[in-house]
Amino acid sequence: MYVSEQDAAFRSAARQVETFLERRQEQIAQRWADAALFRTVFTASRDEAVEAAKAVVDALAVVAASGRLEDIMAPGFEPVREQLARMAASRTRGGSTPAQIADEVADLREPTIGLLRGERAEPSDASLQEDLLVLTVLMGTLRLVVMETALSTGEELIERQRQQLLEVATPVINLWEGIVAVPLIGTLDSARSQVVMESLLEAIVSERARYAILDITGVPTIDSLVAQHLMKTVAAARLMGAECIVSGIRPAIAQTIVHLGIDLGTIVTRTSLADALAYALSQQDTDAAPRTPAGLSRR
Repeated sequence: MYVSEQDAAFRSAARQVETFLERRQEQIAQRWADAALFRTVFTASRDEAVEAAKAVVDALAVVAASGRLEDIMAPGFEPVREQLARMAASRTRGGSTPAQIADEVADLREPTIGLLRGERAEPSDASLQEDLLVLTVLMGTLRLVVMETALSTGEELIERQRQQLLEVATPVINLWEGIVAVPLIGTLDSARSQVVMESLLEAIVSERARYAILDITGVPTIDSLVAQHLMKTVAAARLMGAECIVSGIRPAIAQTIVHLGIDLGTIVTRTSLADALAYALSQQDTDAAPRTPAGLSRR
């Protein structure tokens, strides 16, 4: 019986908090708009911050009505989950950690509780204590929702930065008219090999290249996996109508290739990038002597 009465009191308090949030939506939103979480994200217009805060207050009211106060997956959070994710992403790009963002969400609790207390004549009122408990639980759940989105956003940001680093680390250089090159430096794993292949094929199309040079001077070791990646890149370039030349094969790498039994017989290889360029120029019936490529001027 005691449990039933306690549950009934909790449900009653949840309804009271729902009504409070709906009634005081504007006042709460105005206070939240000046808090760090909203102020630092919506810098162009305070009205925009107020509207965003109103949407979150509405979501909390819906969650309170559902009684799922501790459920971060409560349907009431869905309308603002994307907005919270954008806000978390903005704070993350600004250098804030998920813990700092969570603290900023926690800072929204005090102005909200202050409004609730201000409505009651007796601070010691038992119903007020129940309402404060419900509101505290609800704000704690909002904090968890924002932390979840912040962590997810942080992971996405790291992945995008990793992809950008891969692209920067594998530039495609236009050496001559119809000749492009990719100087590879460091370990060639599956992810980077895919970036190399995509970048090279795009360059072959955009530059109308007939020859593509893969320079592996900066690749420390060659194993069967790296060789397989190279073979796939060469095959893809051929399908695009370009002949692929592998340069930078040092004596140690040549011995490793032989020991592994890797057959590069169908691939044109040269000792250095200069030798590969000279070969490509000769195949184009072009004088290999130094000259100024199109688009550049001598000084």
